[in-house]
Amino acid sequence: MTRGMGSADGPEDIDAAFAEIVAGLKRESDAVPSWPQDEQADAERGGQRARRAEREERPAREKHVEPEPAPEPTPPPVEPVPDEGHFEPPEPPPLPRLRRSTIGALVMFAVGLILLVVPGVIGLTRQVGLPLGLLIISGGVGWLVYRMRQGPPPDSGWHDGAQI
Repeated sequence: MTRGMGSADGPEDIDAAFAEIVAGLKRESDAVPSWPQDEQADAERGGQRARRAEREERPAREKHVEPEPAPEPTPPPVEPVPDEGHFEPPEPPPLPRLRRSTIGALVMFAVGLILLVVPGVIGLTRQVGLPLGLLIISGGVGWLVYRMRQGPPPDSGWHDGAQI
């Protein structure tokens, strides 16, 4: 938005337009009383009138005595519910046996960790043990991921478990 030096929308014109808008809003709002002050004044005037009218209407009251509340009936004694025993979950199924390839991948992972932490146990320096350990750990993790099951277990049947 580029405007020339002789533009009519200078800061003075914007301020004047804003002042004109605000003045128009003030003129429109003169008919509407300001809310918190007028409401409090009306409440005070109305409260004074109501008190005066109440004093004129009612004669002196006798002292009001509240009756004693009726005694609450005692409930019949509750008999304890007999214990039905607590829930005992069934035995969990046994863990599946590890396959040879899984055991091999776990051994690779362990050897890689040993090479990372203490390569001197095998007689290697840190410069050789670090990259070799990282490669062996990566190979073990990769082998575990490669051997993961892709589908449902073989004994699950034809259905996918959805029920209608």
